[in-house]
Amino acid sequence: MTKRATHEVRIARQLELALAYRLFASLRWGDLGDGHISARDPERSDCFWLLPAHIAFHKARAEDMVLVGPDGTVVSGDGDINQTAYFIHHPIHSARPDTVSAAHVHTAWGTPFAAEARPIQPITQESCFFFENHALFDDEEVQIQNIDGGRRIALSLGENSAVILRNHGLLTVGGSVAETIGLFVLLERAAEAHMKARDAKPISTQAARYARDDLMRIGAAVSFHSLIDRHVGPSGF
Repeated sequence: MTKRATHEVRIARQLELALAYRLFASLRWGDLGDGHISARDPERSDCFWLLPAHIAFHKARAEDMVLVGPDGTVVSGDGDINQTAYFIHHPIHSARPDTVSAAHVHTAWGTPFAAEARPIQPITQESCFFFENHALFDDEEVQIQNIDGGRRIALSLGENSAVILRNHGLLTVGGSVAETIGLFVLLERAAEAHMKARDAKPISTQAARYARDDLMRIGAAVSFHSLIDRHVGPSGF
């Protein structure tokens, strides 16, 4: 990739990241600073972009993002970061070089669903995205204190697109910010369905696999762009 192309990819990721934070804010997520979204840098692949802790999600701009180095220090940009974000995101990006982004925020349905410490079942179309494609981090450490906690999350995540953090909430990863956020919103909807339909009957393994493969072919990024247009606006800012 040329220097110019790398710069263009970086700018695009920073913009998409800012839109993702604003989308979470529009959905009333992250008002307490209880979440974070990252985007890997296209050149320094061991570093990722993050919104500084002092900036509210609904005010996020591309130029606000700071670049976090592998040791947790800010190597570009201005502002302090949520250290828990580093503890969680750095090990995930290290373990999953195929991913560009990771997202975690406390939500009205995802967090109580996580408190039940159970997996997603194929009871709705949205939930099929995660059939044999998510994991359960069955650990009592809800307050991640160090990099080791993040490594255990990454180990539980494995090659999946999502992980349920027991008593904590939801986390998704993807090959772009758009895919990651699209998956997160779909996972939240799946969690809501599980909490509301207490006696739901899952579809068969064969039907769930077919639905998953077809939905993944379409991709979750489509959901992101639709959500941005509806909740943030066509201009984004």
